[in-house]
Amino acid sequence: MDTIADFLTVVRNAGAAQHKTATVPYSKIKESIARIMKDEGYILDYVVEGDKIKNLTLTLKYQNRKHVIQALRRISKPGIRCYVPVKSIPRVLGGLGIVILSTPKGVMTGVEARKNNCGGEVLCYIW
Repeated sequence: MDTIADFLTVVRNAGAAQHKTATVPYSKIKESIARIMKDEGYILDYVVEGDKIKNLTLTLKYQNRKHVIQALRRISKPGIRCYVPVKSIPRVLGGLGIVILSTPKGVMTGVEARKNNCGGEVLCYIW
């Protein structure tokens, strides 16, 4: 079961249905991806709710009644992992989108990974 793909699908579907929020079960990697999405301006905010059973609630962002995120694509899957060295980190739409990587130094964007000189597993593309 691919929890990151489920997370991306919930965000994609909530944006298509123009919901204000999207709620998914909590995990550290999902929170890291949500932090990057907030820092890059793809969502307004995220909140971790609950004590024993935690949920991650994202507040989605719209511009002219259109979802800011045009597409989310899962790259590395449980069946086929995709690892890249620092020199081969892809650029999404010529720099208009972002690539999210899981590196030994944590989850970060492709730009941060190039600055820190570390490659890793390509989790997803967002544009």
